[in-house]
Amino acid sequence: MPVEALVADQTTLVEAALDTDGAVVFAHSLLAVPAALASTTRRVAGLVLVEPALYDLARGTESIERHIGIVTDARDLAASGDLAGFWAMLRPLMFGGSFDPGRWPAEQPVAAFWAARDVPWGHGVRTRMIDGVPTLVVTGGWNDEYESIAEILSIGGAHHVVLTGAQHRPQDLPGFAPAVAEFERSLSR
Repeated sequence: MPVEALVADQTTLVEAALDTDGAVVFAHSLLAVPAALASTTRRVAGLVLVEPALYDLARGTESIERHIGIVTDARDLAASGDLAGFWAMLRPLMFGGSFDPGRWPAEQPVAAFWAARDVPWGHGVRTRMIDGVPTLVVTGGWNDEYESIAEILSIGGAHHVVLTGAQHRPQDLPGFAPAVAEFERSLSR
């Protein structure tokens, strides 16, 4: 799926891929948004959400609101033509390290990509959309935003597994495949 596509277009692609009922849908980060939205139009057997950026679910949470505020301010700079100012705010928030003018020529295309990308909030994702859908949420235990989202999903019945050591990519850790296998076995019970 093209990650640069708008969330609405990504949702359409997921819906088209779910041409039969009963699939298990896997989604990482921002792609959890179209996965959740598509699950309202297709019957899925389960969702595996890895570090899901379902920010709409956790609005009002301090870490979520902080993130949204910084990204909104940064995107305002980009919209006014100040891509370097955008990157000076976004880089430390999402990628660590401060803005370095010496790296700017190499990082400018990355900044442009992120300035044009859809944000993971404002798409109307609600917990009721996945009510009754067996859900496994896997996080890395390193970021309050993803942990807050996972907690809200857990309250709604999702099973939450924390795999530490790979930050935003817990799917790269040895414990990921066994957690998914156990989840998939639970679907056939």
